[in-house]
Amino acid sequence: MLEMDRLERKLVNLPLLQDPSSYIPDTVDLTEDALAREYWLYCFEEALDGVVKRAVASQPDLPQAAERAEKFRQKYRHKLQTLRHQPFAYGSLTVRSLLDTREHCLNEFNFPDPYSKIKQKENDMALKYFQKVVKSLEKLSWEQRQFALIKGLLAGNVFDWGAKAVSDVLESDPEFGFEEAKRQLQERPWLVDCFDQWIERLKGPPHTCALFFVDNSGIDIILGVFPFVRELLCRGTEVVLASNSGPALNDVTNSELQILTERIAAMDTVIQTGIREDRLILVQSGSSSPCLDLSRLDKVLATVVRERHTDLVIIEGMGRAIHTNYYAMLSCESLKLAVIKNSWLAERLGGKIFSVVFKYEQPPKS
Repeated sequence: MLEMDRLERKLVNLPLLQDPSSYIPDTVDLTEDALAREYWLYCFEEALDGVVKRAVASQPDLPQAAERAEKFRQKYRHKLQTLRHQPFAYGSLTVRSLLDTREHCLNEFNFPDPYSKIKQKENDMALKYFQKVVKSLEKLSWEQRQFALIKGLLAGNVFDWGAKAVSDVLESDPEFGFEEAKRQLQERPWLVDCFDQWIERLKGPPHTCALFFVDNSGIDIILGVFPFVRELLCRGTEVVLASNSGPALNDVTNSELQILTERIAAMDTVIQTGIREDRLILVQSGSSSPCLDLSRLDKVLATVVRERHTDLVIIEGMGRAIHTNYYAMLSCESLKLAVIKNSWLAERLGGKIFSVVFKYEQPPKS
């Protein structure tokens, strides 16, 4: 039914794209960049064992899970090997297409959501700390709080099972938490650092409405995103949270976010009031990918964006803000933020693993 629902929903451009006809979601075309292609094909092959293990573990009671996971491995590995020799074999070749093909193959062998148990466990754990995080933020001065909120967003974004450097840590140290992640982050100045410009902007009038494309479940959404959303609501800004329509990696889906938001609202009057007054709303993005194509969004989301006079777009995470949309030009202000959880990519961008990208952009004055 979910598949049918997705097929029937109309996908359209984000109304805030500066020039939809020249918009290209992907940052790097792997058919043209041989070094990057070689690296990413190796990277996806290297990660395959972990994906297979995770798929089997997600269905302990289902027969033939191991057998189906093995078939998935063979099919996806074969695709990767084909691409080594024929980069154009399946049309375009980008990090996004490699991620999406992997999701398709997992679905084909009946592993629609291999991370569902991990997501639930991490959500339950993060919820226990939510009030503590909010209390500690409330003790800070305004300026300190703005920095702490951004640092929280970035630290939350470390918790990504799609990044091998992180999943290895989470596998071996389940206690690895929010504070540890903050310590891992690069100190300022960051690799891309527009924080001072952002703070200056916050001293001005509040935004009318912020559209936030969210990323991972657990600590990311609960201890990173929600305190930030809370601050926006307190400033008088409406917030639209756009999450995936269907599962991909440990990204939070729209149906999961509905439940999480209710649970947070039960603990927090700001979030509760935001929902009651229709100033905080949740909308599905129309995507089931760890990346983001702003020319294929759910029509309902596009309508909401238009009707609410959205003037700030926030895109979070490596998949949505680095592999895609890094160069996307919008007709309103935007924040693109991510932690680079891959040392090859970090080096290529001129930094080290856990480097921070915090890109604040304003549209050219017309």
